[in-house]
Amino acid sequence: MSDLTEAYQLDYFAAEGFDRRECPSCGANFWTRDADRELCGEPPCEEYSFVDDPGLDGAYSLSEMREEFLDYFETNDHERIEPYPVAANRWREDVLLTQASIYDFQPHVTSGASPPPGNPLAVSQPCIRMQDIDNVGKTGRHTMAFEMMGHHAFNADDGTDYAYEGEVYWKDDCVEFCEGFFERFGVDLQELTFIEDPWVGGGNAGPAFEVIYRGAELATLVFMSMERDPDGDYEMKDGNRYAEMDRRVVDTGYGLERWTWMSQGTPTVYEAIYPEAIEFLKDNAGIEHTDEEAALIGRASKLSGKLDIDDVDDFDAARREIADELGVDADRLTDLLEPLEDIYAVADHCRTLAYMFGDEIVPSNVGTGYLARMVLRRTKRLVDRVGIDAPLDELVDMQAERLGYENRDLIRDVVRTEVRQYRETLDRGRRRVRQLAEEYADTDEPVPTDELIELYDSHGIQPDTVAEIADEEGAAVDVPDDFYGLVAARHDGGTETATATETDDRLADLPETDRLYYDDQQRTEFEAVVLDVFDREDGCDVVLDQTMFYPEGGGQPPDHGTLSTEETTVEVTDVQIHDGVVLHRTDGDPGKGEFVRGQLDADRRRRLMRHHTATHVVGYAAREVLGDHVRQAGAQKGIDSARLDVTHYDRISRADVEAIERVANELVRENVSVTQSWPDRNDAESEYGFDLYQGGIPPGEAIRIVEVGSDVQACGGTHVARTGDLGAVKLLDTEPVQDGVERLVFAAGDAALTATHREENALYDAATVLDVDPRD
Repeated sequence: MSDLTEAYQLDYFAAEGFDRRECPSCGANFWTRDADRELCGEPPCEEYSFVDDPGLDGAYSLSEMREEFLDYFETNDHERIEPYPVAANRWREDVLLTQASIYDFQPHVTSGASPPPGNPLAVSQPCIRMQDIDNVGKTGRHTMAFEMMGHHAFNADDGTDYAYEGEVYWKDDCVEFCEGFFERFGVDLQELTFIEDPWVGGGNAGPAFEVIYRGAELATLVFMSMERDPDGDYEMKDGNRYAEMDRRVVDTGYGLERWTWMSQGTPTVYEAIYPEAIEFLKDNAGIEHTDEEAALIGRASKLSGKLDIDDVDDFDAARREIADELGVDADRLTDLLEPLEDIYAVADHCRTLAYMFGDEIVPSNVGTGYLARMVLRRTKRLVDRVGIDAPLDELVDMQAERLGYENRDLIRDVVRTEVRQYRETLDRGRRRVRQLAEEYADTDEPVPTDELIELYDSHGIQPDTVAEIADEEGAAVDVPDDFYGLVAARHDGGTETATATETDDRLADLPETDRLYYDDQQRTEFEAVVLDVFDREDGCDVVLDQTMFYPEGGGQPPDHGTLSTEETTVEVTDVQIHDGVVLHRTDGDPGKGEFVRGQLDADRRRRLMRHHTATHVVGYAAREVLGDHVRQAGAQKGIDSARLDVTHYDRISRADVEAIERVANELVRENVSVTQSWPDRNDAESEYGFDLYQGGIPPGEAIRIVEVGSDVQACGGTHVARTGDLGAVKLLDTEPVQDGVERLVFAAGDAALTATHREENALYDAATVLDVDPRD
């Protein structure tokens, strides 16, 4: 089987006099210009030598460094694009948070299905990596929230059926661009090392370099060129085989925070990127250091790269080794560093929360909302432990202001509400902790980690609180160093895409069905030819060349009706779509090759159209009343009513319900047109943002956009022509689905009138029983 040695032999390296070495400390292969270099340069093989001696021509702030990067690549013919939200699940279904700049272009661009917004391009993308949460504050370099500056190029073989083709640039040019950016700051290129570190992710793989300067990894250059294939020539570090593909993607990452830190040479990254916040928090908590203590902290910071929880088996033992190396007592070093580490983590977590709430993630028990809740509760605990008396909403607001968010009142309200709910949850959870501690008090086993995670998940109880209460009851608790990473791992995935079952080869060979309902949604009759019939246990699946029947999707049930030939009529009881082919489930076989007349159940179609359009109207009204943070979390349209689940950080009051109904009916009375269009995906995202995808993320280069007033969404459903066709919208009920998600149940048109009569009848019946006037 082939390895990647050949892939790292660059013409650029040969021309510039690089040598390939093997690090005697860690065994990694790396490239260097320095004939005397032996070590790869990365901690723990070497310490942070740039602290107090960065070797750049000046110190830069975050905003200055960001502009340097974007300007450099813009000057080198890259298109500068705007960053995407930190909630990646708004444009993709397999992840929750944006963790790298390449996430912006997966899966549609990297797969070749859609063109990139620029080629090549450069972006500075805010990211959140929950798996780093336990390292924040300790290693001196880890941040949970960060900006990944990236330059990307998308290449494909000529003649391929992708949305882009041809060679933009590849490995040699990428490395040359990277070194050119270092040269911009006067860096001695002799000090750079390029460590070989093959990359694997999302079914793709390729060679990659980690670029190290004075102990800091400042760039990662990934050359995505392979895809998973059991017969592939390359076996990668995940144990799977990969084969070369006809697309090649340059995927790079330059950590903005790392570059800013390196330019300033401060003891840790936190002083460089959160200077005002660190000073405020230290003053508020009363943390002061003598000159001797400050010098010791500075010396320890150069060695803090050895504290990476992912690399050490015992964090306390690693701390003791650093103390021995510094010639100081380990307890004294711990007492000196732990409060500072908490301060650093608070500053970082508040910035993370500002990104999350600024991008209108709502705390809840699932998905991105759970991750936001976890960060907030951990931050509150750290604030209390280190003795900071400033309100948490004020601390988050400081970061939100710095990041330029305009919805700061909403952010503060969300934080205050969540802190209040957290206190209430803690009071309830402590009783469960005592019960659990009593169960394990008479055993030799500590309280299991799974129980600690469940207490944190369900009740918000921090593990050290569990340990404290358990100790009172005589039970033991061992808290893993990576506890919060373990918690995040339970929630940090997106929705798994189900693997499609194998279909009949005949179905795979059929052409996509021409869907007539997009041309005329009022029409309920059509003619078609039967292309194929599949026998099923409960009937047949009929494939037509064209159809007016809407297949189930987007929360809208399928149309029903009949298919008729001159000799027979079959009932259509279900409609599904598979890879563009529409399957009509019928109670009989109309005959392959037959000419059929389709007749929809017109009343059913009209009711579903009204309720689908009403879903857009109610969603618009909810945002108008509750705020722009409201997003669709689920929807189901029915014949007699529909429901819409929306994100919101508090219960919806009766006054809110009345206001939502009033705003919805105002839009109905305005009788605005309901329009559809098929713009290019990039153009639609640029104009409307990723709120387009509240109802789901459609594939393809062009997407269908439905506009109902100012509500604009990518939507495949059927709709009325004007909002006035709804007649009226009646909100029937509201209930919490889970923390952070509220359900609105409503009806439109005839169904709204029926629901109103039902409520009036119930009122009169109750009045009769109570012997009161119903008007009272």
